[in-house]
Amino acid sequence: MAFPVTSHAPHRAVNARPVEALPADRRPEPGPIVVLPEPEPQFVEAVEAAGGTVGELSEQSRGLIWLDFVASERLGAALDRFPGIRWVQLPWAGVDLFTEIMREHPDVLWTSAKGAYAQPVAEHAFALTLSLLRLIPRRVLATSWPEKREGTSLFGLTVVVVGAGGIALEYIRMLRAFEARVIVVRRTDEPVPGAELTVTADRLLEVLPRADVVMLGAALTEGSARLIGAEELAAMKPSAYLVNIARGQLIDQDALVSALRDGGIAGAGLDVTDPEPLPDGHPLWTEPNAIITPHSADTPEMIAPLLAERIRQNVRAFLDDGRFVGIVDPQTGY
Repeated sequence: MAFPVTSHAPHRAVNARPVEALPADRRPEPGPIVVLPEPEPQFVEAVEAAGGTVGELSEQSRGLIWLDFVASERLGAALDRFPGIRWVQLPWAGVDLFTEIMREHPDVLWTSAKGAYAQPVAEHAFALTLSLLRLIPRRVLATSWPEKREGTSLFGLTVVVVGAGGIALEYIRMLRAFEARVIVVRRTDEPVPGAELTVTADRLLEVLPRADVVMLGAALTEGSARLIGAEELAAMKPSAYLVNIARGQLIDQDALVSALRDGGIAGAGLDVTDPEPLPDGHPLWTEPNAIITPHSADTPEMIAPLLAERIRQNVRAFLDDGRFVGIVDPQTGY
């Protein structure tokens, strides 16, 4: 994937936890860094601005910046051939596509872009939320003036947010202006700022009936696939809306189509689908209560400066203070 050349970075990263320095015995050995699959100039410059040296892939390589949004054989082959590489920076916040490679190389320190793209993605989730509540899908398709004025205000509604990463935190911050009641569903019941209630994932069915909006911002892992299926959709109110800006595989898409057709829920806003691209002719394209956007919550123009900043941060950590941002656990997948 080619990134546009840009230096404008209006957004900031939103980190779910404070950044702490890795203990000295866990820090990878510093050294030359390779940028793959192609050494795009703005990311080479980001490495060099942080004091790093960019070189060709070789026995001397100690760090690797991976810029492709898929896990190719070339990434795995580079790590197999040059075991001196002990740090890899990935370009996505979600790393589900890289799980197998990460687990094959457990001695490598893996960092992702989690938190880096939170603001533009949360903005998109918020746009989908307001559009659904204001019945924009129907208004866009309308060719005549309706007799009845309809729409729902976000003020004071109950929003269930699944996940507690940077996207979720930024989305919750936006909800404050509307005095919405927020319930967070996450792995632990550790309270989330801005949420009146935080519950563990095993209590999802318990809180879904309270939701006017359900926003999915969780990582895709072995445990979260098909998190929202027929049972969960049936637990939601017929007036509730579902928004997904995380991964399409979090939803049983066939069950969602049925729920939309049968009036089980009021509508859905999806920036991610399963599969992607969503095939022409898929019923979601013509569902009047659905909004489908083509995984565009974070465009290349938006994320290029944010990824460059993440690279600068982690190169400094690699060479000096060990304060890596976005460390990934290969076993859990986030």
